[in-house]
Amino acid sequence: MAGHFTPMVGSGMPVHGQQGSYGNPQPQNFQMQAQQPSLPKEVFDLVRQLSDPEKREAALVELSKKREKITDLAPILWFSYGTVTILLQEIVSIYSKLNPPTLSSAESNRVCNALALLQCVASHQSTRNLFLSAHTPLFLYPFLNTVNKSRPFEYLRLTSLGVIGALVKMDDSDVISFLLNTEIIPLCLRIMEMGTELSKTVATFIVQKVLLDPTGLSYICETADRFYAVSTVLANMVSPQPATKPGPRSVQSPGCSSPAPSSCSKGWIFGGLA
Repeated sequence: MAGHFTPMVGSGMPVHGQQGSYGNPQPQNFQMQAQQPSLPKEVFDLVRQLSDPEKREAALVELSKKREKITDLAPILWFSYGTVTILLQEIVSIYSKLNPPTLSSAESNRVCNALALLQCVASHQSTRNLFLSAHTPLFLYPFLNTVNKSRPFEYLRLTSLGVIGALVKMDDSDVISFLLNTEIIPLCLRIMEMGTELSKTVATFIVQKVLLDPTGLSYICETADRFYAVSTVLANMVSPQPATKPGPRSVQSPGCSSPAPSSCSKGWIFGGLA
C-alpha cells in the first residue's frame, strides 16, 4: 500500500533552523523572551536544565506537565540556544532500540516527554512554520513506522501522532503541502488498520484533515491506487462497527480533478472526527 504514495517532491534531511517555503524566520533573542513578566523564572530555569544531562530527565517531565499552562513556552523552546537540538538528540538516541525492539517503558516515557514539548512547538503560531522549515516531523516517522504492540511502542506512536495532529489541527495549507511530501498517509493508513483504538482515532483525524484540504483531496484523487488505498482502509474501519457504537460519519467532499474519474465519481469520503 505504501508504494502508491510517493512524495510530491523530494525531501531533504531535516536541519534545525533551515529556512524554506513555510516561513521567513527572523532572528530572535532568547533574553528578549526572558524579559516577559508573565513567565515565571522557574520556566527558564527548567529550559536551562535541559542542557545538563543529570537534570535533563526531570526538566523534561516538569516542562511537559507545564506546557499547556505556559502560553509562550514554544518560542522559548525554539529560540533558546541548543534546546531543540537536545530534544532531537533525545529522539534519535532510541532509534537503535526500535529494531530489534528493546525499548523500555522508562526510555519510552522520557522520549514521549520530549515529543510533548515538540508538540507544543508544532501547535504555536509563531513556531509552526519554523518547525516545518526545519523538517522536524521527519524525526518522528521511524516511531510511526514501528509495528510492535507493546505499551512502550504504542505510547511512542501515539505521542508522535499527537505532534502531527497538532500540525493539521491548525487548518494550514502549508502543513498539508509539507505532509504530502512525506510518507504520512501510508503510515497513518497502516496505524488505522493495526493500531489501538486511540492511535486509530488520531491517525484517522490526520487523514481526514488531509482529505478536507483541497490540495490533499486532489492528491488522493490523483490516481485510482491512492483513492482505493484510502477508501479501503476507511471502509474497513466503518464496516465492523458494533450496532451499539456509533461509527465515523460520512463527510461530503468537494469535486476533484483526477485522471482517474472513477475515483472521484463516488463523491464521498469517510471522516471519523469533527
